[in-house]
Parts: sequence; C-alpha cells; structure tokens
Amino acid sequence: MLQKIAAARKIRVEEAKKRVSEAELRKIAASRPPALDALGLLGKFPAWKRAVIAEVKRRSPSKGEIAPGIDAGKVAASYERAGAFAISCLTEPDFFGGSLGDLDAVRGAVRIPVLYKDFVIDPYQFAEGRAHGADLVLLIVALLGEETEKYLELAHAAGLTALVEVHDEEELSTALKTSARLIGVNSRNLKTFKVDIEEGAKLISTIPKDRFAVAESGIKSVADMEMLESAGARAFLIGESVVKESDPERALRALVERSA
Repeated sequence: MLQKIAAARKIRVEEAKKRVSEAELRKIAASRPPALDALGLLGKFPAWKRAVIAEVKRRSPSKGEIAPGIDAGKVAASYERAGAFAISCLTEPDFFGGSLGDLDAVRGAVRIPVLYKDFVIDPYQFAEGRAHGADLVLLIVALLGEETEKYLELAHAAGLTALVEVHDEEELSTALKTSARLIGVNSRNLKTFKVDIEEGAKLISTIPKDRFAVAESGIKSVADMEMLESAGARAFLIGESVVKESDPERALRALVERSA
C-alpha cells in the first residue's frame, strides 16, 4: 500500500510542478514568518500536559471514512484550545482525503506548530509545505531508506523540522544513523495494518534519550499514553480516536491534561 500511495504522489507532484515552480514556492515561503522551532518548544512543553500532536484526518486506507466533512481550521483551533502541542494535517488527497487547502486552513487557525503530513518523495514538497505554512514535515524511512539523511538536510534547509517515522527495528537502525532529533514510532504494521502499541513501546525504549521519541497510531486512552511514556515517548501523535468523537476538543483535553 505504501508504494501504491508513493506512486500516486509522484504523479501528483509532477502535475503540481507544472502549475507552480519550486522557485515560486520558495518565494512564497520566504515571505512567510520563520517556521516555529518545534524541537525547542517540545523541550519546554509544560510538565502538567502531555505533548500531543493532534491530527486533522478525513479518512484512511485502513479505516475508510473517518471525518470527511470536517472544517480543518475549526477542528485545529479546537485542538489548540484543548492544549495540543502541535497539529498534524494530512494533505494526501487520493487515500486520505487531505489537501493543501486543509493545511492553509490549519495554519490560519492556530499559533502552535503545524506538521505537513504527507508522503514525501520529492524535495519539491518541502518548498510546498513551507509555502503553505508548515513548521514540520513527515519523512518515512520505509519510503526514503538510505536517502533519509539527504532528505533530512533538505528539509532543514527549507526551514522545516523533520519527524522521521519508523515501523520496525531495521528502519529505526536507519533513522538512528541520521541526524534526526525527532523520531516517530508508528505502531501500525504496514503490511497488515494491525496496530500493536506494545511493540511500538518496545521500539521506543531503544531510542537514545538525546532524541525525542514520538508514539504514533492506535493511541486511545491515558493508559496507552502512560505505557508509551514509561517506555520513553516524549510526544504522541493522535488522530482517529479524537477526530471521530462528537466533541473532539473535550476528548483531546482528557488526554492532554494530567490528573492532579
């Protein structure tokens, strides 16, 4: 599935290049305020809250429609009110129903860091992300392999903080050979789509403390977060379990705020 998505992204990116050049995107990006220092902000995040990257997500290949009719900006603003550390905005259109319009709406609605969550297969996408106001970008080791460090450096040059995502020990080994400071451990098996957060916790426990570990996928409760936190997670990417609730803001606040 990952390669199928990547193939579709390559086609879309080539089409985008014909509409707007990378040079034009860089000009737009240069006119924006500098990207927020997500790593610095994470290091100073208040201890009474859990650092949640709350996701604006319409659908997924594994679950189908999740929240197709949401107003991305309004949802993001509600997540900021609930105490989120950052907002993740899915922009992939064919499999996740996202768009750069959603990214624009999210950036316009919040002051906290925004993650451009897509399937990066071309440096053009870094200019695209910054032009639309992103502070962070997702890099997937399963897609980039040994080119991960190259893409990390290009992301940094574009002004973006990279969240480098891994799914297993081999990918984590690749990530740890790079300069990545922010490493996301996705507990979803890419072949079966099954989520096992205990396996994710095992991977997180092997990440050196000088890196920031982010737990991703399948997080539904405070108990899940406490288990992942005890393994070494410093932040949590949460989407589906919150966005499909009748009151996403309230649901997220219950996960963010630590009980006294």
